[in-house]
Order: sequence, then structure tokens, then C-alpha cells
Amino acid sequence: NLTTPAQLFHAFRRQMKRDWRKPLVIMSPKSLLRHPQAISELSEFSKGHFQEVMDDASVSAGEVKRVLLCSGKVYYDLNAERATRKRSDVAIVRVEQLYPFPQERIAALFARYSHATSWRWVQEEPRNMGAWSFLQGQWSGAMGERPPGTESRPLLYVGRAMGAAPA
Repeated sequence: NLTTPAQLFHAFRRQMKRDWRKPLVIMSPKSLLRHPQAISELSEFSKGHFQEVMDDASVSAGEVKRVLLCSGKVYYDLNAERATRKRSDVAIVRVEQLYPFPQERIAALFARYSHATSWRWVQEEPRNMGAWSFLQGQWSGAMGERPPGTESRPLLYVGRAMGAAPA
């Protein structure tokens, strides 16, 4: 669920430059092609690289009390709501690559947002769809090594209830 044109470009570029081939699955909706905030500077294409996790540069880490992790276009909805409510104590972090899970980047976020008391995963999909069950397994260590620092910080779910057949 890539959120910027530069991220999409670098995902394609990285896919072609690697010595080994694996299927690349991109779940970004077409609505991001027309979203006014889904833009990239030209320098992000030429000097940038693919970022597995995109941190929130608009907040001061010392003021953050809640960290929202998300993937995809829900970021833009959360960002708009944060601006409407004028909240500076909420960081919105985009997880752009779910697998392999970027444990080192998440561990760095724990160090950066050490004062945060609440960590939440936000998704549009129902609880039994989307990335929640995968992330829950990663966070608890059930699907491999647990990201450092998650022992004392549970990951809470924010989203729709379970659904049998989402529309």
C-alpha cells in the first residue's frame, strides 16, 4: 500500500534492480492517483530510495503521546482529521512494506517516540481482513522475532469490526 508516486517508482526500480525475482504485489487504490496530497518532489525520484516505513516529520517526537501505524490511503484520511482537530500529540506512521516486516525501522520508532503511551494499528478493512492479523502476529512474536521494545507496548486495533463479506 504505497502512498506516494516516488514510493511506487522506487518499488518498481528496486524490483528490477535485484538479482533475484519475487512477485511484487501492490495494493494501492486508484484514488491515490488523483489525491491532491499524494505527490512527490522531483528530487525524491532522483535522490530518494524506497522507504519501508515513513515516519511523521510534522510532529515533535517529545510531544507525541499516541502513535498511529497505518498503510495506504487511510493515512491521508487520518492526516486530514488530525489537522481538523489541531492535534500535535499524534504521530501517523506509514508502514509501506508489510513483508518482510521492517523490525529495525519499527524499533527505531520506539526509540524516537519513547514518551508515547499508546500504539495503534489503523485500517479501513474489517478486523478479519487487511494487515491486522499479520501485524498482530509480528508484534507478539508469534510469527518470528518480536520487534525490540514491543514487550511493554501493546499494539491496539482501530478499524471496523469483523465482517463476513466486505463490500
